[in-house]
Amino acid sequence: MIHPARFAAAFVLFITAASLEAKNEPASIVWAELPDPSAQQFEDPYRDLTEDQVEQLRIVVQAREELALETTPQQDRPGIESRLTTAIEAFSAADIDVDWLIAQRWVVAQRRERAANAANRAFDGRSVSIAGFAIPAPLDADGTPTVYLVEVAGQCSHMPPPPPNQMVKVRLESGWAPTFMNQPVRLKGQLHIDPSERVFPIVDGDVAMKATWRLDASDVEELRPAATDVGE
Repeated sequence: MIHPARFAAAFVLFITAASLEAKNEPASIVWAELPDPSAQQFEDPYRDLTEDQVEQLRIVVQAREELALETTPQQDRPGIESRLTTAIEAFSAADIDVDWLIAQRWVVAQRRERAANAANRAFDGRSVSIAGFAIPAPLDADGTPTVYLVEVAGQCSHMPPPPPNQMVKVRLESGWAPTFMNQPVRLKGQLHIDPSERVFPIVDGDVAMKATWRLDASDVEELRPAATDVGE
């Protein structure tokens, strides 16, 4: 007969072991979770501009630069001034302070840069599982096999690279390597915030691969090219 105290102790050990095992299971994450959420919400007065207003803003900046140059021919100045006046009046009619808008361009540029690079620290050092498309890459500096993981097939090759916080540099602990460009895979391993930049040829030329994340992948699962769970 099992003593009640011993049974209780064994039960507690069982529950504890099961709990630890669950905690060690990789967290399945999606790409939308990788950026820092707090960096994505910011004031951007350019976001609401129409295409015509963006063009008018370009005219204002360019016209002012041309008028400030002593080398601009006198016969050209009336036409430049006319374009400038028309553009400014268009902004005034829309109740937009064009000078304030222009002054905001570097502020907004910094906010956009942070939004594109800042990482979600909740996943730094976590064991994760993530699906995406693997892009072959040269060996890392220490000889470790490397690939880059992106959310959408064609990024970095037929399309521009994603923001750095939406790209993962993957160091492969196994000898696995993609058999074709943009091979769909699910990777498991330790995720780290480790900004890096490398330039190497992809398809038609050199591409700057900027990644905020590094994944030390311990497991690779090849997915079907039409797998619906890639990126989910």
